[in-house]
Amino acid sequence: MNKNKFLIKNIPGWAVMLAIFGVLYLTGLHTEAIGQVQRLLLATGIKNADVPETLQNPDANAVIDAAAVANTEMAGAGFQMVDLDGKQVSFESLKGKVVFMNIWATWCPPCIAEMPNIQKLYDKVGSEKIAFVMLSVDEGGMEKVKKFIKKKGYTFPVYMPASQLPQEFYSNAIPTTFIISPAGKIVAKQEGMADYNTKEVRDFLTNMVK
Repeated sequence: MNKNKFLIKNIPGWAVMLAIFGVLYLTGLHTEAIGQVQRLLLATGIKNADVPETLQNPDANAVIDAAAVANTEMAGAGFQMVDLDGKQVSFESLKGKVVFMNIWATWCPPCIAEMPNIQKLYDKVGSEKIAFVMLSVDEGGMEKVKKFIKKKGYTFPVYMPASQLPQEFYSNAIPTTFIISPAGKIVAKQEGMADYNTKEVRDFLTNMVK
């Protein structure tokens, strides 16, 4: 008995951690565990989303001309999405609104880490004039995504691609977030996780619809 205790006490720490991670991986919980750790990083404030300075000041924004908006081609023109109810939605149908689009997947720990703050942002600024597009690129099918969203209790709009992703939305990282103006232009792009539930981001979004 004493010999067994001695052997356990002498197991290297790295071996214990490897064993724990192995169990998490086999049970599918490693993504959640890593996401929780990264969420703590976001809580420190060192990963706040970048906001273009030209749009931080509402006085610096040009008045949006409705005719100009109508005659300008929107980023992502022709792109089709499908919501979690199976309804097909044209990305161009969002033209005239500020669009907050986040590309994510259920297997992505940084995506999971930033989602609670995106939900808080949606609760505060989501409206008829500010549209949220949480675009899942999961290959496991819609049911997997629906199950994940239901489990987490998120209420922001979730979509999946129904056509090829437009080149302007390609990125070397996931998650990637785009903010698109009512005129259909990409005005901000953030690769990697960030905290979007900040005053700077809220002002950035709401100032574009004034």
